[in-house]
Amino acid sequence: MEIMKLIPTGKDYLWGGTRLREEYGKKIDLTPLAETWECSVHPDGPSYVANGTYKGKTLTEVLKGHPEYLGTKVENGELPVLVKFIDAKKDLSVQVHPSDEYAREHEGDNGKTEMWYVIDADEGASLIYGFQHEVTEGILRKTVETGTLDKHLQKIRVHKGDTYFVPAGTVHGIGKGILVAEIQESSNVTYRVYDYDRVDKNGQKRELHFDKAVQVMNMDVAPDVKQNPRLVRHYPGCSREPLCRCKYFEAERIQVSKGFSFSVRAESFQVLMCLDGYGQVETMDADQKPMRFCKGETLFLPAELGRCLVVGDATVLKIRC
Repeated sequence: MEIMKLIPTGKDYLWGGTRLREEYGKKIDLTPLAETWECSVHPDGPSYVANGTYKGKTLTEVLKGHPEYLGTKVENGELPVLVKFIDAKKDLSVQVHPSDEYAREHEGDNGKTEMWYVIDADEGASLIYGFQHEVTEGILRKTVETGTLDKHLQKIRVHKGDTYFVPAGTVHGIGKGILVAEIQESSNVTYRVYDYDRVDKNGQKRELHFDKAVQVMNMDVAPDVKQNPRLVRHYPGCSREPLCRCKYFEAERIQVSKGFSFSVRAESFQVLMCLDGYGQVETMDADQKPMRFCKGETLFLPAELGRCLVVGDATVLKIRC
């Protein structure tokens, strides 16, 4: 059983920038480079293994051959999460994702509940999260047609270190100048509500999905997502900060200043996503060499790997189901 360093698939959506290549070492020849799907088994963008026994294979192939690597909590034998870096040089579309039930019936895919951790944000950058007040399908249809949807949306100023949980059905949009790590259900179903009348590289407007969007969106007033102080636990050599826990995944931010130990038990795989710095993961297996990592790299740790020690100077997200 080995720790796997992952090679992502990239996406060149028109709103993307160049930071993932220039600052995070992504050797992907796409311009713009909007997203990198760091830990993924989705057919629209699988990640690949960079080392060891499974070098060159997709993570999908590895997990099909070894479903036990997912852990006992995973019921259907498929990786339930998709982990990304997102570089929004321009505004993303105003969009919404469906629930599992709707997506499976109409799209043959999972629904999409997600979480954003803001790695960096320009001064004054903002995102869209739900509606300022209750709306109806008629109101939304008229405002999309007239380009006035903006006045109904809740805009939130964001800052480095903010975390937002975005349940399926929440209208949202990441604004320009924001760099995020996204943890989501393994899905690629997005319904665009409004796209600022932009055109793609072929001069065509991107498709909107208004009729489907209004069937799945929450039209009530958005909840207050003001950032409150989070509990940070300090230990010799590290600090740990829980970010999100939902039915699909758990995520925490760990600042490693010297060392951090944890266990990967039989219940679940774990994913380590390095946001800054460098380090290595050591296991109790004397035959396994320490796995080095640095800013921008993502590791998959199979379930029941056992006791692990991260040493170095790094900021990482630790994800499990």
